[in-house]
Amino acid sequence: MKLRSSGSCEHSDEHLSGIMTQVLHQFVRHESEIAGSLVLERSLNRVQLLGRVGQDPVMRQVEGKNPVTIFSLATNEMWRSGENETHQIGDVSQKTTWHRISVFRPGLRDVAYQYVKKGSRIYVEGKVDYGEYMDKNNVRRQATTIIADNIIFLSDQTKEKA
Repeated sequence: MKLRSSGSCEHSDEHLSGIMTQVLHQFVRHESEIAGSLVLERSLNRVQLLGRVGQDPVMRQVEGKNPVTIFSLATNEMWRSGENETHQIGDVSQKTTWHRISVFRPGLRDVAYQYVKKGSRIYVEGKVDYGEYMDKNNVRRQATTIIADNIIFLSDQTKEKA
């Protein structure tokens, strides 16, 4: 690494190549093709949501398995139609997306069940999970859920306007 007179750092190509190799080795592990064809790679399934709770949570337990706290979270996407580079004109449109949040971690599950309330603004971190289940009519359904591993409470429930 070379220090420029301006105080910024200049990395040589060789140094950057070494850093990139170290980073890649942390994220990708390969066995020799001679030893076997197994390739182990790290991957990332991470979700961050900021929104409002749509319903008070429910706690469910199926067939003696671990209980789960479930609630819905709404996120909103807003845009202006007819917007151009110099003027922000046009109608504002909004799309609300509903997410099913499932909390399995014992401590977090209990806190979520007790303190998450309809209308609360919260931040959720977790991972996406896709699954299937049979509904009451014995029809196979697909379900997408966010498995929460962190919840941050940003506000109490929305206040009623006087």
